[in-house]
Amino acid sequence: MVVTARRHFVFGVRHHGPGSARSVLGALEAYAPDALLVEGPPDADGLIALAAHEEMQPPVALLVYVPDAPQRAVFYPFATFSPEWVALRYGLARSIPVRFMDLPQAHRLVPAVTVEAPESASPEESGADELPVEGAARALRLDPLARLAEIAGFADSERWWDHLVESRRGGHAQVFDAINDAMAALREGEAELPELESRREAYMRTAIRAALKEGCERLAVVCGAWHAPALVEPERKGAATADRALLKGLPKVKTAAAWTPWSYDRLSFRSGYGAGVDSPAYYDLLWSCAGSPPVHWVTQAARLMREKDLDASSAHIIEAVRLAEALAALRGRPLPGLEELDEAVLTVMCFGNAAPMQLIRRKLVIGDRLGAVPEEAPVVPLQEDLARLQKRLRVPVSADEKDYDLDLRKPIDLERSQLLHRLRLLDIAWGEQREEHGKKGTFHEFWRVQWHPEFVVQLIDASRWGSTVADAAGARTLERVHTTASLRELTGLLDDALLADLPAVVEALMTAIQDTAAQGGDVVELMAALPALARAGRYGNVRQADTEMIAAVSDGLIERICVGLPNACASLNDEAADAMFGHIVAVHDAVNLLQRAAQREAWLGVLGHLAQQGGLHGLVAGRAVRLLHEAGTWERDDVERRLHLALSTANDPGQAAGWIEGFLRGSGLLLVHDEGLWSLLDAWVTGLAGEHFTAVLPLLRRTFATFSAPERRQMGERAKRGAPAGVGAAVATDAFDFERAARVLPMLARILGAAEEPA
Repeated sequence: MVVTARRHFVFGVRHHGPGSARSVLGALEAYAPDALLVEGPPDADGLIALAAHEEMQPPVALLVYVPDAPQRAVFYPFATFSPEWVALRYGLARSIPVRFMDLPQAHRLVPAVTVEAPESASPEESGADELPVEGAARALRLDPLARLAEIAGFADSERWWDHLVESRRGGHAQVFDAINDAMAALREGEAELPELESRREAYMRTAIRAALKEGCERLAVVCGAWHAPALVEPERKGAATADRALLKGLPKVKTAAAWTPWSYDRLSFRSGYGAGVDSPAYYDLLWSCAGSPPVHWVTQAARLMREKDLDASSAHIIEAVRLAEALAALRGRPLPGLEELDEAVLTVMCFGNAAPMQLIRRKLVIGDRLGAVPEEAPVVPLQEDLARLQKRLRVPVSADEKDYDLDLRKPIDLERSQLLHRLRLLDIAWGEQREEHGKKGTFHEFWRVQWHPEFVVQLIDASRWGSTVADAAGARTLERVHTTASLRELTGLLDDALLADLPAVVEALMTAIQDTAAQGGDVVELMAALPALARAGRYGNVRQADTEMIAAVSDGLIERICVGLPNACASLNDEAADAMFGHIVAVHDAVNLLQRAAQREAWLGVLGHLAQQGGLHGLVAGRAVRLLHEAGTWERDDVERRLHLALSTANDPGQAAGWIEGFLRGSGLLLVHDEGLWSLLDAWVTGLAGEHFTAVLPLLRRTFATFSAPERRQMGERAKRGAPAGVGAAVATDAFDFERAARVLPMLARILGAAEEPA
């Protein structure tokens, strides 16, 4: 049959496959259609023309969503090597009418319709409850070429397609006929298609009949290979009537559509069309490489290794390519595939070490490319505002992780911080705030930012709160203020609102905090709320916020905590004492942070009461003594007296061990450098009876586990010596060889620049 004589030609493809894309392009050029139908959502027909825009840079995705419920959404991703994308660009470049033909999402996003999960669903969401047979059938429908590849002895369906198609010269139409026949044979094993699949194919046939009725002489149809046999004869007798019956009365919702950037990382998941790819970056190379893909891939792997200061010479590249070609020949394949390249690079360039391969696979197999869409592409106002802010503040969208050290004294860094905090209030985690070792200060924030395509859906969802990031964050936070009754949550929101610079929200929060604090009498709740309030009061003026009202509320909280804490600490079991320990430490830090003399004096007074309170759990009593000692309120003699009383043999060993844990937990330096404390503890441990020592040992081990490794090592060395030593002494004085040590001093002086250079 002459190809050009067909009124319509069905191209069954593998989604996101470079081999499929190249074959589709060749077949389209040979067929020269006058209209194109592509598997995709008709809801987005109005956006097809933007695919030809010069600023459209795949990977991108069509987003179809319900405006009144944006969380109900589906993505249709496209890469440069996606056959559907190639077909769209082919038609637009030649001014050929192009339309989508799949069942509209307006019917599929209706919540009352209980059909299979939308195609954007993850494998876990869409197939977790299937029976094994049903799961296998669904897997077959998602990637039928994989079954054919397995039968042919290939581990990867794209490699099988390359072997079948790319080694040929011409004959693309015959290849698609063969694919259609193969899919028809596979479908014979399915007794009945799921309802959604049947409706989708009915709609596709209806779209084909409509296009032919409009007068098309050569209609090209690009769809997933699984659907191809069902679309070859849309005008057979009775087909139209049956399709109308399937589609009659389907419920419908209003939908909207937009183009959005996508990433290769997200393309590696099964999404859109129900088909993801494991190696998008490698497929990009197969599509775009004009030379030998194996040579290019191995060369890029060597370049990556060199960037990480790993050896990768030209000889390594040559040998790796040769090994990959030999492996392909042994396996009967015309060219090395990703499997052969991976094995060759692992063996020749990485010497069997899998660690460098993780970088190579991340960069050259999956990839980190993030697409871009034109500025005139339709988006909600909130997205437009965020894009303007990202551009003005020079915080570009990227699929790569990027670290920022923000100096809040600089206006641009302050605005960047406010933007990231506002997005977090909208539950859009573009940035993650991090702690940097050795870098502390109230004027610095450390962030790691990474953009994920699904943030677009969250932005659309958040647009109901406002058309700008500031307005939306403020409205969303105010809504949480009105629905939150927890004092702790309210003070946490206050901290967030100050960081995000939302003054109207801060005012509403202060009112809510005052009302809630006045009504609440739970000391633990008040203690949990104070730290965030203290941070807001201490650092608010770093962010140019008025903190007078915050100070008044925090003063009231501290006063009520001091009054109620002794009773709250009475009769605590081990679990409650551990929780109270954390609250006391947090409140102590908060009081120190506020630096208000009256509140500090009141707080230290209640700690003194706790330290001498009878029947108090040892964990709480020990920490109270420790805090008083650090604050300079209790001298060393006072601490030693309390320690003697706590470690008295008249006391229960468990109570004594709890006291020691409360006193020492979190820092062993006090024990390392305090000779008197070391001696007291040593005498107490050595004086324990056997059965008491066995009971106390787990508690002591738990305490010492909180010390750092260097601290434990110093303690071990000191215990091993068994003789008292001065602060920081490493060995006993009488064992020190001064004469030997003196030989090092001249060279040490030269290294430190304290000695004159020899003439």
